[in-house]
Amino acid sequence: MTPRIINLAIGTPKEYNWNNEAKLSGIGKSSTKVAELKKIGFMGDDVGNKEKHGGVDRAVCLYPFEHYSYWERIFQKKMVLPAFGENITATGMTEEQVCIGDIYQIGDAIVQVTQGRVPCDTISKYNEEKQFLKRVVETSLTGYFFRVLKEGAIKNDSEINVIDRHPKRISVAFATKILFHRHEDKQSIEKILKVDDLSEEWRNRFLKFL
Repeated sequence: MTPRIINLAIGTPKEYNWNNEAKLSGIGKSSTKVAELKKIGFMGDDVGNKEKHGGVDRAVCLYPFEHYSYWERIFQKKMVLPAFGENITATGMTEEQVCIGDIYQIGDAIVQVTQGRVPCDTISKYNEEKQFLKRVVETSLTGYFFRVLKEGAIKNDSEINVIDRHPKRISVAFATKILFHRHEDKQSIEKILKVDDLSEEWRNRFLKFL
């Protein structure tokens, strides 16, 4: 399937009241027709917790649209995009299809895959489903992040084109499953660490496992 943008979204952090506790989060984003992408992320977009989210290696978040039908079956309700707080919801770019280090042109911008997403319980609270985080970790249907190699505008109908497939071919799905479920798999961890374009955060996580 040819990759295609289904939704483009940005948003600044808002204060939510979850379980009688106030929390600042950038998960609630709104659809937009066009957004300017900079090295640190989209203009008009930000995160609530800068210690655990954001940064140049996590400038853009993409979530595969294909997974939405699965979550709708699991939770028996319509999922409103972007339910995961992603900037780009797209088809033809699942975690199995995309590899760490792959480079894409999206609109005027050029981006590179850096790591899968490590979710927190904010997705459970935001979507009002207590089991959401647990199910995302179990399935490894997390989405993933890009760093920005070339700044530029992205529209909600911009084309997504592959510029370069990383030769190591370590899929986001493979790396995420190792991170979540196979900490003792030293051979696979060493294989992942050979990808120079892996984000610093994930490199540190895998090194700790070794």
